[in-house]
Amino acid sequence: MRISSAIALVGLAATTLMAGVRAESDVIDLTAKNFAASVGDEKLMLVEFFAPWCGHCKALAPEYEIAATQLKEHNIPIAKVDCTVETDLCQEQGIQGYPTLKVFRDGTPSDYQGARKADAIVSYLKKQNLPPVSDVTAETLEAFSKSDKVVIVGVIPKGDERREELERIAKIYRDDYVFGVIESSDEVPSGSGVVLYKQFDEGKNVLDGTFDAESLVEFIKEHSVPTMDEIGPNNYARYMDSGLPLAYLFFATPEQRTQYSAEIEVVAKALKGKMNFAYIDASKFGAHAANINLKEQWPAFGIQNVVTGAKFPLDQEGELTVEKMQKLAEDVLAGTVEPSVKSEAAPESNDGPVKVVVATTYAEIVENNKDKDVLIEFYAPWCGHCKNLAPIYEELGQAYAGSNIVIAKLDATANDLPSTVPFGIQGFPTIKFRKAGAAIDEYIDYNGNRSKEDFIEFLKENAVNKFEVKVSEEKPVVADDIEHDEL
Repeated sequence: MRISSAIALVGLAATTLMAGVRAESDVIDLTAKNFAASVGDEKLMLVEFFAPWCGHCKALAPEYEIAATQLKEHNIPIAKVDCTVETDLCQEQGIQGYPTLKVFRDGTPSDYQGARKADAIVSYLKKQNLPPVSDVTAETLEAFSKSDKVVIVGVIPKGDERREELERIAKIYRDDYVFGVIESSDEVPSGSGVVLYKQFDEGKNVLDGTFDAESLVEFIKEHSVPTMDEIGPNNYARYMDSGLPLAYLFFATPEQRTQYSAEIEVVAKALKGKMNFAYIDASKFGAHAANINLKEQWPAFGIQNVVTGAKFPLDQEGELTVEKMQKLAEDVLAGTVEPSVKSEAAPESNDGPVKVVVATTYAEIVENNKDKDVLIEFYAPWCGHCKNLAPIYEELGQAYAGSNIVIAKLDATANDLPSTVPFGIQGFPTIKFRKAGAAIDEYIDYNGNRSKEDFIEFLKENAVNKFEVKVSEEKPVVADDIEHDEL
């Protein structure tokens, strides 16, 4: 229905333009003069802060128009602010990039957490317009169960404390799902439980009997993901949140997808609840293959543990078959296959003041070095801040030469981190410290200025091994800026 509506609206817009008449927009223009009154008077309003030159804003514009028209039927206004004109207003709202979308409830803002497609915007705002848990009756159940792609209905008698549990979980996940509660239902013979209605696969799943918050969340995560779907920005987070290993089938053409679809969906169904499967369009997201240590060579198949980050690419030599994909999936679940680890070759000589760490030597130099403290920089060769730090870091290494304090670095663009590392690299440089004898997952963040003096002061305070270093006056390198990569 939404796709048809979108096509119809696009067609109507095209017809209007051809007739030489500008179509009226359902998106409200806000300025400094009417902003406070507009957002304050509405129970719920979505506002886009944009710049006309912004490419992402231009891509969002037609989706935003479609969403505005659809949400008008639900009395949910959508507005926009041109930040190249309303500079003071955008500064007051803390806008730092374009487009920024904010949801206003009676004038109070919160960040929009959905995708930038019309159906996602509509779904998100409709959920926000509902209470966290809606009261449902036998008469309204059928319509309510079809109100979104995934609808969760608690079957809970009045006075039962599990209503509070459902309410608590609903407040956490209200951006993703619609929640309701009904006193009784034939779907739950025991008289208490949860029914998850969905517009895919078997249509519904039942959790019959007593439940707590933990079992309810597990139930939702297991059954709210389709057996096999195409992954993209709209649903990527849902796969990550499920906690299950994710198997990707990369395809470059519709014919490649069709070639494997029937058989791979049988495998996905057999392993449902243990592993998620998804198609991924390589013509749009082919670069993601590198995150699973796959070459950009299609079709391709690989699996990633979304909790530990472990990667299991299927060998790309020879023909890709469903039998090979199934075996890899079963081996991953059985724990009989080692994850792929991308690593540079270890340097033949590593006697410099800064120890070079690669994936295959990480455990030896960083984790298993029980008697030594280790300060390690995770860097990218292209990162300007890392280049500025390099000479200072080299001097720091020289200052601690011959001590039991190791100054080390790792190129995070060329080496995977072991699954034992309890963090991911979100920007460069990232600097971490491990005390001698620390637990495997125990690291301390370094957030100070990037000067030799500040590094020395930090090590003096935190290192188990004490070592006196003479400190000379130098200009500090402030650590405010961190360069980010698409990771």
